[in-house]
Amino acid sequence: MRATIIGRERQIKEMKAALQSDRPEMVALIGRRRIGKTFLVSQLYGEYIDFELIGLQHGNQAAQLQNFTLSLGKYFPDFAFKKMPTNWLEAFFILGEALESLPKTEKKVIFLDEVPWMGTKRSGFITGLGYFWNAWASKHNVVVVICGSAASWMIKKVINDKGGLHNRVTRLLYLYPFTLAETEAYCQAKNIKLNRYQLLQIYMVMGGVPMYLDLLKPGLSAVQNIQQACFEDGAYLRNEFDRLYQSLFDNHDNHVKIIRALAERQQGLNRDQIAQVAKMHNGGVLTEYLDELEKSGFITVYGGYGKKVKDNLYRLSDLYSYFYLTFLEPLGKSSKIDFTKLSDLPKWKTWSGYAYENVCLAHVDQIRKALGISGMASSVASFLAKPKDGLPGTQIDLLIDRSDQSINLCEIKFNAEKYVVSKADVENFQHKKMVFRHHTKTQKHLFITLITTFGAADNEHRLGEVDQVLELGDLFQP
Repeated sequence: MRATIIGRERQIKEMKAALQSDRPEMVALIGRRRIGKTFLVSQLYGEYIDFELIGLQHGNQAAQLQNFTLSLGKYFPDFAFKKMPTNWLEAFFILGEALESLPKTEKKVIFLDEVPWMGTKRSGFITGLGYFWNAWASKHNVVVVICGSAASWMIKKVINDKGGLHNRVTRLLYLYPFTLAETEAYCQAKNIKLNRYQLLQIYMVMGGVPMYLDLLKPGLSAVQNIQQACFEDGAYLRNEFDRLYQSLFDNHDNHVKIIRALAERQQGLNRDQIAQVAKMHNGGVLTEYLDELEKSGFITVYGGYGKKVKDNLYRLSDLYSYFYLTFLEPLGKSSKIDFTKLSDLPKWKTWSGYAYENVCLAHVDQIRKALGISGMASSVASFLAKPKDGLPGTQIDLLIDRSDQSINLCEIKFNAEKYVVSKADVENFQHKKMVFRHHTKTQKHLFITLITTFGAADNEHRLGEVDQVLELGDLFQP
């Protein structure tokens, strides 16, 4: 019985089209670890798969080729080997011969999973795969599916390959974390009945990563589920951080340095600041690390409004990593704590505010829709100004620049109840508008947009200064 697939509508449509097309197809599926790539392929293509090979983490060429031989024996038990492969050219030649021995006339499916683990330096894997496609697959009725969690590697080595794989990928598909709406649908499918505030609490800890959400149990509150998934002895997410980065990046220590630097500075850092805080050389290698982290979905780059590229701000956007570094790592390996007691810690307010900001930044499309501008041309940016010209500095984490001569300056507030706009808030809003106008010289109309969890009380401050109020329900829109 097939499991329910939540979301992934575009990917499903493209993968079904590849199976039904009258041409050979190479489908590249890219997404971070635990995001559900293998699950999606197995659910859509399972019965059609004629050969599947999963790369071995840290396996050398000999181990990878032995793994290939064992997989070939599983899918082609009656196929007689002329010789065992000693390199990937031979391996893919043998695979072509084995596939030709199949009697089926409908489209054949070859699934190569965790390709970066097979395509290590000097392994010859990419050369072999290019040979396989050009010499055999491109002349047959097949779908070759290649998956990889190291997104930057996949793009550099496969998508942008200048050799045999150049322009051979026919469908490039990205898998992203679930949105809040998809997380809600996923939990409902698992009979997990929680209100949206509790789902938000889970999302702020785990993000929309399906494998993490699979740890949730029906009949437990958000707090109880987080306690079991993160804080109990042997809890999966208590030790996931090191596993996650080690599985993705060869020089993961340097990637983690960047993640730690960004976790310390919630306002974000530009490239020069990252190099300084992480104590790394500001050169081409740092560019590569930042690119790998961005393409794998752990950090997000926000252009500064009216700023040059060098002033772009990098933010840690992986919610689990931020939660881990804030609360789990300081506990050590054996200490225990009740999750409910974390709210008494001084850093709770900082963590919850930043986590909710990241949730909102990941749901800009839903924010646009709630503002009624989803069909309008608009761009998203951040704004950071240092004290200058007698004015203090300010930061705006999210602004939406619209084609109707308007800009939404978004203020994000996490609160466990309806937010009460204070006189200090009003002064802060006015200050931000003044500093923004001074530095940008914009003539556009500025809207103050308040994004909260439970809306805002209609007092004189809210009615007099805030133009729009969005709340949690708006972020749950599909």
